[in-house]
Amino acid sequence: MNPINIPEAFTLPLRLSLISCLVNREKTFTEIKNITKATDGNISVQLSKLQKWGYVESRKRLIDGKKQTVYSITQFGLSKLEEYVALLESIVRSSSKE
Repeated sequence: MNPINIPEAFTLPLRLSLISCLVNREKTFTEIKNITKATDGNISVQLSKLQKWGYVESRKRLIDGKKQTVYSITQFGLSKLEEYVALLESIVRSSSKE
């Protein structure tokens, strides 16, 4: 991944937060909201974009008779996140040598 070609999924702090919070396990919308402290609308818009780009997926489930949406990172999203982290590490390494 070239610094000039950073995927749009990583260009906003909220998108990066959304992807990062899903790395360890799937989460509900409420859990994501509590972690990111963002508004419902902003989270919804950014999760929709991440889903459209293939970074995140969602599924509906019933808990105590209530519908709940659960979000998880896709294998594609995890792979792209790993590439992004590697890029950041290489930038830090090269700048520390200067």
